[in-house]
Amino acid sequence: MTAAHPPADLLPGPARAAPPRGRVIAIVGAESTGKSTLASELAAALAAQTGLRCTAVGEWLRDWCHQHGRTPQPHEQQAIAAAQTARIEAAAARHDIVVADTTALMTAVYSDIVFADRSLDALALAAHARCHITLLMALDIAWVADGLQRDGPQVRAPVDSRIRALLHQGGLPWQLVQGQGPARLVSALGAVRELALDRDLDTGRDQAPAPDAAAPAAAPAAAPAAAARAGSA
Repeated sequence: MTAAHPPADLLPGPARAAPPRGRVIAIVGAESTGKSTLASELAAALAAQTGLRCTAVGEWLRDWCHQHGRTPQPHEQQAIAAAQTARIEAAAARHDIVVADTTALMTAVYSDIVFADRSLDALALAAHARCHITLLMALDIAWVADGLQRDGPQVRAPVDSRIRALLHQGGLPWQLVQGQGPARLVSALGAVRELALDRDLDTGRDQAPAPDAAAPAAAPAAAPAAAARAGSA
């Protein structure tokens, strides 16, 4: 495939007072659904296909847990959400396309699931509205343990339901990503191609072609909430 060149308004020049902000692709979903793997694979694939400056932004919660050797407490949630948003914004200032392995939305979801606290919802939705497309990971791959960041397969359905509810509440469109192995990347690429990511990168979110929003699924039966968890890998 012939690499596309960035639009002229993305090139440095004396006339530009500030660099444009890149488009953000948010990857959200319950634990053990392949978010981190897809983020890096999707960023690499888009860079190869478009010739644009693409990068993946990792999940701050994962680093936080490694640094502290534990999962966060309720009073630490807001700072974690803010740090994830700051990571995304910093990357968007330097790249044309940013693939974010979760956003503040996931912190809000787990604040509700784990701590019965919805105080972060409004802030998380406002931050997530910055994203140009949201990819929701389907629950069609097996759950795998991953240390502090995994609560068990029983929390995946409630988390998935809460993500859908928040996206619906915020009027934010999303695309479902599913499939095993390489098919998951193919599914994601199909979703982002609808946004014509290789052109008009300096436009606002409200000007970007938006995919049809999937209808929120009915909430599944309640499952036991995890006792020491505030995010998802």
